[in-house]
Amino acid sequence: MSVSPAKFVQDVRAEAAKVTWPTRRATLVTTGAVLAMATMTSVFFFVVDQIIGLGVRELFGLGG
Repeated sequence: MSVSPAKFVQDVRAEAAKVTWPTRRATLVTTGAVLAMATMTSVFFFVVDQIIGLGVRELFGLGG
């Protein structure tokens, strides 16, 4: 099955015309949500790491 390059480009343009792009507001809201979740996740893992580190230091008497 062979498709000519012209037919391929025509099909690609037809499919690209069907794409619904998000609005500027939707993009900003989604970006804000992603940044907020990434920040909350990093804070959570930082706190958990500090608690585990404190437990290990107390258990083995290491560190200052």
